[in-house]
Amino acid sequence: MSVLEAETRLQRQNPWFAEIKATLALAWPMVLTNLAQTAMTATDVMLLGRLSPEALAAGTLGHNLYFMFTICGMGLVLASSPMMARAIGGKYRMVRDVRRTVRQALWLAVAICMIMWTILWWTEDILLLVTNNPPLSKAASEYMRTLQWAMLPFFCYIVLRSFIAALERPRWALVIALTAVAFNALAAWTLIFGKFGFPQLGLYGAGLATSMSSLLLFVGLVLVVTLDRQFRRFQLFGNFWRPDWPRFKTMLRLGLPISAIMAFEVSIFNIAGMLMGRFDTATVAAHSIAISIASISFMFPMGLGQAVTVRVGRAIGRGDIVGVERAGWTTLVLSILFMAFMATLMLVVPHTLIGLFLNVNAPENQAVVTTATLFLVFAAIFQIADGAQAVTAGMLRGLHDTTLPMIYAGLGYWVIGLTLSLVLGFYFDLGGAGIWTGLCVGLLVVAVLLHFRWVNRLRHLKSTRA
Repeated sequence: MSVLEAETRLQRQNPWFAEIKATLALAWPMVLTNLAQTAMTATDVMLLGRLSPEALAAGTLGHNLYFMFTICGMGLVLASSPMMARAIGGKYRMVRDVRRTVRQALWLAVAICMIMWTILWWTEDILLLVTNNPPLSKAASEYMRTLQWAMLPFFCYIVLRSFIAALERPRWALVIALTAVAFNALAAWTLIFGKFGFPQLGLYGAGLATSMSSLLLFVGLVLVVTLDRQFRRFQLFGNFWRPDWPRFKTMLRLGLPISAIMAFEVSIFNIAGMLMGRFDTATVAAHSIAISIASISFMFPMGLGQAVTVRVGRAIGRGDIVGVERAGWTTLVLSILFMAFMATLMLVVPHTLIGLFLNVNAPENQAVVTTATLFLVFAAIFQIADGAQAVTAGMLRGLHDTTLPMIYAGLGYWVIGLTLSLVLGFYFDLGGAGIWTGLCVGLLVVAVLLHFRWVNRLRHLKSTRA
């Protein structure tokens, strides 16, 4: 019995188990790839902390600005994922459609980078408006001078990663990402501190190391898609200069709302971090620890959201409404189970988690530990909502449904979540606890709205089919 026949037989006998297996097989390399990509810039910041406190502050400031732009650009090119998944599911003219989608996604990556590079060239002036700290702004600008060039190869890597994920073969992206993380750590250490005969470049060297690592990500996947037999048949770079403006416009129509959704979520957490600066140092440190733990936990539903976009997209492409429903609910349950487990850890062993960041037994850290423990309670509360909204957004992306989810994100995160954070944190003088309450409510509102949107879309699909 062939592998294909065995899989088909398993789906007939127990389709839900087959869906769980397929989803996890697709998701876990994506989860680890997301963690690996996060580790690249985190490595820069950690090494800069060993250079000097000033370098750490400038590196953190520059990285936060770079991350905001990167998230927006990544949301745009991620529109290629559901488009390719639907084409592969439909099979008719699959190779041509996928090749054209990849081509236009790469065009889009170049276009948005031209805009972003122009803006980021004025990093020092931008940061002066925010910080009113000329030395810090100048140092962060020095970091950005070399870091910003990482954007284009990174966006192109995301496009190719979406391609191999749409074919449900994401492991190559993981292998290359882990290689790039190791290379980035070595290159950053070498260039920041001047090892192996290289000059000590400090912040400039940190950005240069990340840019080279991003180029490694892209070149690595280029080699994979041109040498692997299953990928090679798509001839992704054939007729590269031939435009397909209708497809380009479709990608913008899908991608702009995805970009906005991601920007809304990231920005409210960034604003929360800045608002913490109005309180004492212990509150700022505690918030940094709690949000870092929550961010690591979020990598799992984020990977599941990317996987379910492919699973739903392929199912809708072949006209399998039952498959769409099964893929969505399976992934949502997996996300809730994992986030419930993480919430339990945050409530039961908070000191163990906090101990990954500082010595919890040191007397001078007790104020930070106490506050971080409180913030982890809030983080535990919003784990399930955070996981649910990430996965449901991915489910809706698979259906090419992005505009209304964008409106929901703006309403939940900014209108409700941010407003409540400001009111509770400052008007009612609840401090950091008030800000975290606003974050929890915002995430819950978005999760509930997206859930009802998914249910309504399923009902519509079933009625149309009937």
